[in-house]
Amino acid sequence: MRPDLAPFIDHTLLRPDVRKRDLERLCKEGAHHSFATVCVNSAHVAFCTALLADCQLPVAATVGFPLGAASAEAKAAEAEKAVSDGAGELDMVCSISALKERDRPAFVDEIRRVLDASGGRTLKVILETCLLDDEEKRRGAEWTREAGAAFVKTSTGFGSGGATVSDVQLLRAAVGPDFGVKASGGIRDARTADAMIAAGATRLGTSAGVAIVTSAAEDLKGY
Repeated sequence: MRPDLAPFIDHTLLRPDVRKRDLERLCKEGAHHSFATVCVNSAHVAFCTALLADCQLPVAATVGFPLGAASAEAKAAEAEKAVSDGAGELDMVCSISALKERDRPAFVDEIRRVLDASGGRTLKVILETCLLDDEEKRRGAEWTREAGAAFVKTSTGFGSGGATVSDVQLLRAAVGPDFGVKASGGIRDARTADAMIAAGATRLGTSAGVAIVTSAAEDLKGY
């Protein structure tokens, strides 16, 4: 049993084919195990917020997920709607194109637009590290901190690769000791969770939260 890992975990369900019964299970598990949040696509925030009305578990909403290719205005509007539906945290996919083009103003501006729409909620910015070289990862982390977000995050879990120890170490070095780093994608057991935390992660995104904290063996597919 590893209940000590529960406060690190965003218990996640982001499949496109999710049904209400799946969300009900997610919220029940999240509350039972005292995870940091349950994380869902923005369309499901109101439903999950209602389910969790009698407990303190926040609902985290994705923004611009999973490609990050929407306009800054669209991301801000999605964030505003998620907050009005009850989201306590936001996980936003950055403009990967702006990052690769070294377009700092565009990259920083869209994060600040989402922050303005968030009403002070915790904002995590997803870089999708599997698409970036180390210089781009470092740059993205530094710009994310500059923009005022609370976390830099490795992955959506829907790309060609997820979190790695080396990427978490790189992001931690880029942002320093007092900034959030979230590892996500491919974290399915307590050993991997421990390795990510040792590398510098302060939050973990995983659909395997129950298996991690109970050390249960499950057939786990996807993020």
